[in-house]
Amino acid sequence: MANGHVMVLPMPCQGHVTPLMELSHRLVDHGFEVTFVNTEVDHALVVAALPPEGDAALHGIHLASIPDGLADDEDRKDLNKLIDAYSRHMPGYLEALVREIEAAGRPKVKWLVGDVNMGWSFVVAKKLGIRVASFWPASAACLAIMLKIPKLIEDGVLNDKGWPEREETLQLGPGMPPLHTSLLSWNNSGAPEGQHIIFDLVCRNNKLNDLAEIVVCNSFQEAEAGAFKLFPNILPIGPLFADSKFQKPVGSFLREDQRCLKWLDARPDGSVVYVAFGSMAIFDPRQFQELAEGLELTGRPFLWVVRPDFTAGLSKEWLDDFRQRVAGAGMIVSWCSQQQVLAHRAVACFVSHCGWNSTLEASRNGVPVLCWPYFCDQFLDRSYITDVWRTGLAVSPGEDGVVAKEEVRSKVEKIISDPGFRKRAGWLKDAASECVGDGGSSYNNFTRFVDLLSE
Repeated sequence: MANGHVMVLPMPCQGHVTPLMELSHRLVDHGFEVTFVNTEVDHALVVAALPPEGDAALHGIHLASIPDGLADDEDRKDLNKLIDAYSRHMPGYLEALVREIEAAGRPKVKWLVGDVNMGWSFVVAKKLGIRVASFWPASAACLAIMLKIPKLIEDGVLNDKGWPEREETLQLGPGMPPLHTSLLSWNNSGAPEGQHIIFDLVCRNNKLNDLAEIVVCNSFQEAEAGAFKLFPNILPIGPLFADSKFQKPVGSFLREDQRCLKWLDARPDGSVVYVAFGSMAIFDPRQFQELAEGLELTGRPFLWVVRPDFTAGLSKEWLDDFRQRVAGAGMIVSWCSQQQVLAHRAVACFVSHCGWNSTLEASRNGVPVLCWPYFCDQFLDRSYITDVWRTGLAVSPGEDGVVAKEEVRSKVEKIISDPGFRKRAGWLKDAASECVGDGGSSYNNFTRFVDLLSE
């Protein structure tokens, strides 16, 4: 390999693995040897979900794994617990892995491309003489707000524990998504009693990020012009996407159901409501039923991704009955290739939790969004969609906190019947494609990134 050996390390969550796998494919295309490091649990999921040709599908990415420090049966969706464990246990394991690679006679690791959320790994890399590039997998606006924490504390917006001192809407600069202080990502990522773990991590990573020689993110100039004006040293290289022509795997934890693409082929242009809530969101049975019946009420064909752990305690009879009622119109799968679905001509709109990957994939494909954020930075992404780009609407829960079926039906209708949403989404799609095209801003930033890694 002409360009040397790069180690890639995501935070152990699906939404972080995906963009870093997409980036890894690009690095392999540019002649780098790539070792992609998952936790043992995530590694097993990724390997099990690979297409039948297995490793060959990875086109040269080496998969490696290290323990995350949690017992087998512990809940890895509890971010407080996960972050606490990996921050303490993974540094030693990562160091051992690097030494093991070198002892096995493979080329020395020259660069670590590490998730900003794994800032501890930058210290390990420096200790081992490995250069550091940091990758931010969420919106640049989200990172900007985190980097402004000292200023927000100084201005009395936050206390030194990260909780808001005032109820107000925050907007860091022109063109930035407005966000209410009650919706800051570190205060909405898990149980409040574990909030200090996440807030400490964010503050620590802000400092550790200084160890990186370059900071790149999965975004593009036109989508977040305000954020890049505030932090010109954060370089957008997105939207990243795996080449759908070759079906390159993006590290899915669940096997993708390919049948839905054939199902979409049989549907008219712009007719299908696509519904997916990412890898972490959980619905209670009542909310699940309201959503299901709301989709039925639209009278439109729908493709709905329901992970095996999406909802607990749902009545099996009710679900069987629902499946029968919608058999012709609706398709329910447990996971799919979202990039391919959103690129499909049949999709009319996307009902989404607004994770950044989903938000970006919708933008890249010009698909309007009905926003239904669950936690973390998803409220900020909703603000981009509804307030900045105006490419979609948000659901409004009732007084009981439940989004009613009628609300689902009417918002889907509003989005599909107003050509303005599709038009603005189309503008964003064109801007994204210009950025990644020859000579575009993301293309140029990516070239700069590759040149640095080749040094």
